[in-house]
Amino acid sequence: MPAALHVQSGALVVHRLLDVANEIDLARAEALWLSHEGRESRRTRLATADPDELTFGVPPALLAMPPVDIELAGVPTRAEVTARIYDFGAIVIALRIPVEGLAWGAFNHQLNALDRTAAADTSIWRDALRSVLDVIGPALHRPATQHLEEDYLFAIVHAFAQPMTGTQVREQANLATLLSGETRPLSAQEAAAITEQAYSYFEDDLVVLTWDRAFLYEPSRGSDVVDIIEVANAQLLEMRYYDELLDDELATMYGLVGSARGGLSLLASRRAARLARKLYGLVAEVTELTERVENSLQVTEDVYLARIYGAALELFRVPRLSAAVDRKLEIIRGTYTALYDEASSRRAELLELAIVLLIVFEIVLALARP
Repeated sequence: MPAALHVQSGALVVHRLLDVANEIDLARAEALWLSHEGRESRRTRLATADPDELTFGVPPALLAMPPVDIELAGVPTRAEVTARIYDFGAIVIALRIPVEGLAWGAFNHQLNALDRTAAADTSIWRDALRSVLDVIGPALHRPATQHLEEDYLFAIVHAFAQPMTGTQVREQANLATLLSGETRPLSAQEAAAITEQAYSYFEDDLVVLTWDRAFLYEPSRGSDVVDIIEVANAQLLEMRYYDELLDDELATMYGLVGSARGGLSLLASRRAARLARKLYGLVAEVTELTERVENSLQVTEDVYLARIYGAALELFRVPRLSAAVDRKLEIIRGTYTALYDEASSRRAELLELAIVLLIVFEIVLALARP
């Protein structure tokens, strides 16, 4: 790595994504934020992609928040703060630290320090989340009592001390060390694996993705890549939530099915019908919300951003989680159908028994007449 490699301008960004509710009424949240904070929010629009090529299903709302002071490796640092809220119940809190005139090694060191601070100083996220939820709380539908979380780090370079192409950056900057967070030298095999997901559209830009970090070289400063990766991470967060929710439902479902089938025929029929209705409601709700999550970003013609978006989803294993959610929904659907059929069968049996008893009663009455 040449000693002259310096970051002239860029930013270090860390996202914390939290699942806070089943749904968020964005219009109401924006009105609440304006009335309380006196600041208008704005709906996120992709900067470079045309609306007919790539767009949000429901544009999330971006809330500007006061900056905070944090410590990076013992140095007081001012961080810009924003919160982006999605209609499917996720909030993304972002800390952004502009950087200027840093040697590459110092840039790497600052990114690792931000990672450590974000993990250790939970008060940053707790206070930011509370300041948002205290205002927009009434806009949340079925707020979560516990919040699932995901973190992601971005190392963004807008300009080096001298103009460089994406290929030169890959050759001269130790991206594997930057993206792994390791301080010891990595093997050539591991370094190649870490930097495998690399993308360039123009000669002088570069995006490299990993599971929990991304490097962006974007002299144009107008890339939509951060927003694309954020949406993929939000989808991961929500699919994790629904996967865990259905795990819990399946664990209790089998016991409920057993109790619904036991006992007297009439009572068992009613219990089976009630449980079938409950399962049907769960399937309908989860199906609707997961479809909303999956359609949160609609890609049609922007091939480059679609490639990055697809790669991020694969890296985050969102398709696997989505398939797992679908399999569990199918199990619940099958159980609902079986319970409904059983309840219907029991009702038919009871009706037949009632008819037989009425016939017997009529016969007895006829025989008893003088």
